[in-house]
Amino acid sequence: MPTSSYFTILSNSCLALLFQAFFISIAASSDHHTPENHIRTQADAPFKVALFADLHFGENAWTDWGPKQDVNSIKVMSSVLDTETPDFVVYLGDVVTANNIPIANASLYWDQALSPTRSRGIPWACVFGNHDDAPFEWPMEWFAASGIPELVCPVLNSSYSGEECSFRGTSRLELMKNEMDNNVLSLSKSGPQDLWPGISNYVLQVLSKEKPHAPIVYLYFLDSGGGTYPEVISTAQAGWFKRISEEINPDSRVPELIFWHIPSKAYKKVAPKFRIHKPCVGSINKEKVAAQEAEMGIMKILVKRPSVKAVFVGHNHGLDWCCPYGQLWLCFARHTGYGGYGNWARGSRILEINERPFSISSWIRMEDGSVHSEVILS
Repeated sequence: MPTSSYFTILSNSCLALLFQAFFISIAASSDHHTPENHIRTQADAPFKVALFADLHFGENAWTDWGPKQDVNSIKVMSSVLDTETPDFVVYLGDVVTANNIPIANASLYWDQALSPTRSRGIPWACVFGNHDDAPFEWPMEWFAASGIPELVCPVLNSSYSGEECSFRGTSRLELMKNEMDNNVLSLSKSGPQDLWPGISNYVLQVLSKEKPHAPIVYLYFLDSGGGTYPEVISTAQAGWFKRISEEINPDSRVPELIFWHIPSKAYKKVAPKFRIHKPCVGSINKEKVAAQEAEMGIMKILVKRPSVKAVFVGHNHGLDWCCPYGQLWLCFARHTGYGGYGNWARGSRILEINERPFSISSWIRMEDGSVHSEVILS
């Protein structure tokens, strides 16, 4: 969800070093090339993925309105999951609106957002968005006559893992650690330590049921920043993708799909001017692309790899199109959550991957069950 920039500055260098050391202790055990980091297809069936983007759980958490939106978001996800019965779910960033969550319990809202997928026994993976660890923004109305609400701390037997109860946020590290530690269906990863402060940089492979050691497609997840640091995919992240992709897929034989939250500047180049028309496919084009702050090389790498078929992002609630960019596709998901700006109908982008012959198709499934914007991506 686009907002004005709000960056926190670590003025205390010791605190920064301690934070980095904490990251290293978590990430050191997260090797992204272990055999566990895979999903297996069903025999003689396509592999289907649902994308949930911009859920914004916890928005205006201190009001009656906020929790009602979270309930509505659960209804959207439940409708999509029951209709499409996907094999896998990607949470495409802005799972929570951390800048509206006054204490360090964002993991409770994060857990609520995961609940429809978890309760159906469907595995999932997450990437971070710019709101997921955004610093708490004090509401101006709290300084009016009504005053600051009473600080309500989580109960002791909850999944809350914060060390204190005060007006502070929940870091990317805490969010990811809580998810990984408490959910056997989660395939999310913290990411290599040398990509700090970016978290959620990892790759998963989709394996054939008939050929257990033969990947059908690689799924790459990248942290596009925002919140506590700039909205950007760094040069280090781009280099990591290039190195890993050439290592595990040296001849580009296996197709690759890419997921991050904030669109790159390349999205601006292909964006429809007014109405969506071929070769683009979609249903809403109601705002300008709110791109990352800088381009540090990732798109140049992607366009040179023939195995990269598509990039999927969220962030812009009023966009749901796919447009070609050279030999790959740049796609928006569909705003899934009732939190966040905009009154456009909610839904989810669906991906369907067929093994023989190989193909990737996509469409958008709406909350009311309707389908539109079918497109063949490969």
